[in-house]
Amino acid sequence: MTGAPITRADHAREAAVEAALGKLDLDDKARLLAGQDNWSLPALPGIGLASLVMSDGPIGVRGVRWTADDPSVALPSPTALAATWDPELARRAGRLLAQEARRKGVHVLLAPTVNLHRSPLGGRHFEAYSEDPYLTGEIGTGYVLGVQDGGVGTTVKHFVANDAETDRFTVDNIVAPRPLRELYLAPFEAIVENAHPWGIMAAYNRVNGGSMTEHRHLQKEVLRGEWGFDGFIVSDWLAARSTTGAILGGLDVAMPGPKTVYGDALATAVRAGEVEESLVDDAVRNVLRLAARVGALDNAPAVVAGSQLPAPLDGDALAREVARRSFVLVRNEVRDGHPALPLDPARTRTVALSGAAARDARILGGGSATVFPPHVVSPLDGLTAVLPDGALTYRVGADPSDQLAVAAQGFELRAVCRAADGRELGTVDLPSGMIQWVGVDLPDGVTYDELHSVEFTGTFTPRESGDHTFGTRGIGPLVLTVGGERVWEGEEGLGNSTDPFNAFFGERLPRARVTLLEGESVDVSLRLTVPRLPGMPMDAVAFSLLHLGPRRDPGDLIAEAVEAARTADTAVVVVATTTAVESEGFDRTSLELPGHQNALVAAVAAVNPHTVVVVNTGSPVELPWRDDVSAVLLSWFPGQEGGAALADVLTGAEEPGGRLTTTWPVALADVPVTDTTPVDGELHYTEGVFIGYRAWERAGATPAYPFGHGLGYTDWEYESLDATADRAVVTLRNTGSRPGRETVQIYLAPQTADAPAGAPERPVRWLAGFASVEAGPGESAEVTIPLRARAYQIWDEETHGWTTVPGTYEIQAGRSLTDRRLSATVER
Repeated sequence: MTGAPITRADHAREAAVEAALGKLDLDDKARLLAGQDNWSLPALPGIGLASLVMSDGPIGVRGVRWTADDPSVALPSPTALAATWDPELARRAGRLLAQEARRKGVHVLLAPTVNLHRSPLGGRHFEAYSEDPYLTGEIGTGYVLGVQDGGVGTTVKHFVANDAETDRFTVDNIVAPRPLRELYLAPFEAIVENAHPWGIMAAYNRVNGGSMTEHRHLQKEVLRGEWGFDGFIVSDWLAARSTTGAILGGLDVAMPGPKTVYGDALATAVRAGEVEESLVDDAVRNVLRLAARVGALDNAPAVVAGSQLPAPLDGDALAREVARRSFVLVRNEVRDGHPALPLDPARTRTVALSGAAARDARILGGGSATVFPPHVVSPLDGLTAVLPDGALTYRVGADPSDQLAVAAQGFELRAVCRAADGRELGTVDLPSGMIQWVGVDLPDGVTYDELHSVEFTGTFTPRESGDHTFGTRGIGPLVLTVGGERVWEGEEGLGNSTDPFNAFFGERLPRARVTLLEGESVDVSLRLTVPRLPGMPMDAVAFSLLHLGPRRDPGDLIAEAVEAARTADTAVVVVATTTAVESEGFDRTSLELPGHQNALVAAVAAVNPHTVVVVNTGSPVELPWRDDVSAVLLSWFPGQEGGAALADVLTGAEEPGGRLTTTWPVALADVPVTDTTPVDGELHYTEGVFIGYRAWERAGATPAYPFGHGLGYTDWEYESLDATADRAVVTLRNTGSRPGRETVQIYLAPQTADAPAGAPERPVRWLAGFASVEAGPGESAEVTIPLRARAYQIWDEETHGWTTVPGTYEIQAGRSLTDRRLSATVER
């Protein structure tokens, strides 16, 4: 594989890199490969090198401080972005994130995540794109191109086979060469070839015995050797464990700092003769090349000069567009000659809205993807804004959370930092009762040397009367006060999780129950005496004030929603998961919606035949009532403008544009591949190349909704298909009454009768290309979709290379994996 064409600017950057490298001594070189703190590499003024700053995340740019004082645009989740099936929209999203990164002084974005949806139980499912390597590679390519259009680097992650969260720091994923190449490496390879990313992040896990941060074969021989990758490889945070192992294996940067396996330890290893200094030089070149590309190295032209930056983008508008383009309408029944959606103003004068997530929107997944947006539009907000006065009623109906959650609604909090003598060192306003300060992520004027205690202080105004439960999460001495009364005091130790982050955060624990009245504010306080933990790899403060409102009888809540729905023209129910169900750091054990949400939907649908259900999750859940409601709309985690986008789609101002990027099962028991739990430290990918829809078809099983499925607000007739082995030309017509957008999907199906004896088993079909078209009522559109040579190839485990499988292939064009409209045969 060859890289991008070499330009004069590339030569200038390489010359600047070599000149800078020649001025560095061993200690400076080793120091440059280790984080100076949680988010940055050290500046070296002597060679004109500025500090390189990295930041999460995939849907918004946090910056070096996790604070609401500098909010971040929150786009929909990566699962949602991929559901648009639009690499150009992903590129625009990337450009917006680059714009945000530059505003926050960030050089490198720690994204995108291109691991696959191997199992629907994967806890970080929402942060990855799809179950298909080709689709994942295409969306990831668009995203990387967009971010780097804006002069900001990316780190494509997590290299490789980091497809679940259970024991992610220690698990050894055993993957045969063929599935490793055809599935898990494939998105990375496509992005390296087509987008030339400036960074790759090495994962926590092991693959076939080798730690990924030390995996010489995959990092040096495959990534750099075969694919020609010339960017930098950075460890996932705390993933690097061995100085010599990492540098010999090809890892360039060990994060975070200042305590890493590089720095002084690396210089010592070189002087002891354990490591050749030339390997350190190679790693430093990669870091200096990154600096040159982003404009952080003197005498090196940045890839994107200020005058070449893309035109500024409106973050709110793009977040809203991505959201509505991602929504997948999986069911839309026609009753009395009318589809359930879009809502017909002549037939829908009243709407009964229910579901806790309609009021308290879940807009993003938990973990490192979390950012603080400037505002959030909930479904209740969005529908209130567009429906006539008096048309909308709201009832909670069911609350998906019966567990303590981070204090948010009704709380007004700030954090006060104090020294041991009681002096106030600094304060910061907080959007919620959670602090995760790592490294330099401290309020102005605060240092770890002086910091003795941090106190949440402020007020809580209940929106319900009754018994309110307050709790804590965090380690160290804690004091909780409500209404001027000390209600709990104690100390928590480190948790026993194998994940050091989860161990440090501790468990969510109830501490006190206090009776409060609706609308009457009380003072609240939670003080942590900051623990000094020997051996911790980085300075950090992480603790939370938790809250759970009064628990009402679930039957009463459902009854209230049912009464409102009974007389409404349309009932809209929003169901959702919680951070206790979908988040980084753990895998799911069930696909059931939490709480009594299924009972709510069933009860509402029983009294209102025009019931629309909005599914606010990042990944598949079981929908046992799906055939009993008139419409089902998947909204994913839709970002800060999700409620506005939802109103657009429900009222018909916009069409839902999404298509499924992963198969949705009827029940977990039907899913062919579910295992995420290692046995004796190993997780064996025994299914080989059969994950996702490949596995479903092999098993002959029928899911609730197949890969690629999604309905719009108009109809399409596929008129003709002209195909060769290299491309498919599809003509289709909008036969509906309104403009629409269609995602044309091309699947490649080998004719098994041609297969030679003993040939490796292949899937029934696989995605080989796709494209979107737009047309008005009655209009035709034609689209040409290239078919790449790789679509006809498999990885030969005997020759250790790609080989084309000759024979007859059927080119299938359609709307989803199972809704194929046209076909043609070709020879390869």
